[in-house]
Amino acid sequence: MNSPNATELIHVALAEDIGGGDITTLATIPAASRAEGRIVAKATGVLSGLEVAQAVFHAVDATLHWRGMRHDGDAIVAGDTLATLHGRTRSILSAERTALNFLQRLSGIASLTRRFVDAVAGTPAKILDTRKTTPGWRELEKYAVVCGGGGNHRHGLYDRYLIKSNHTNLCGGLQAALACVEQQRVAGFLVEVEVRTLDELRTVLPHAVDIVMLDNCSPETVAQAVALAAGRVQLEVSGGITLDNIRAYAATGVDFISIGALTHSAPALDLHLVVE
Repeated sequence: MNSPNATELIHVALAEDIGGGDITTLATIPAASRAEGRIVAKATGVLSGLEVAQAVFHAVDATLHWRGMRHDGDAIVAGDTLATLHGRTRSILSAERTALNFLQRLSGIASLTRRFVDAVAGTPAKILDTRKTTPGWRELEKYAVVCGGGGNHRHGLYDRYLIKSNHTNLCGGLQAALACVEQQRVAGFLVEVEVRTLDELRTVLPHAVDIVMLDNCSPETVAQAVALAAGRVQLEVSGGITLDNIRAYAATGVDFISIGALTHSAPALDLHLVVE
């Protein structure tokens, strides 16, 4: 995945790590030395960020020969070779950690997302991410969610109306917040409203709303909400969703389940670079 955002992050990350120079590699590795490297999985998961890792190596040395062996979105197991490298040893060693940092982080998000997607298989529920992303990394992290089989919620505050509890409280109530959005709504933007009770859902249903988010509700309440909405709006569940309880939520018939943990709590997937 090549993008201006990724390119900028790569340059920042390399400057952060290499600084004025990789002094250990410069001291121990002859300038003429050449080597081969293999990026190898040490754990089972889903791959994401391979093109970003390639871009890191090429930002350090455009002459390095890169060969991708797998593709983003692929299921991988320990021992799989994901890519190979050939070229200047100094370049490979200097770029190694930054490339792996990107690849491990994004593959970790994709892997966790796939676990949630698999947990709701056979239900209509679609797994979504949230805005709980690493500052500056949102584009990459949301890409990783898609690699894992999930979907993207809002990319930012600019692409969807989402009336949450703070808006409701500070605007004078749910009805008042809905009226404000209806008066100022720009065509082409979805309107979503967060509710916490069935009574709030009843308040929202007569309005021109596309999605209702059921926040921190039990599966039993969600099932009642699905029956109450009867297909008039799409329903999303958020808050307190885990791998242990997600199947119960998905079985209610909701359209979307959004999970902040996909991006804010995904463990890095264990990968390493073998240099010979």
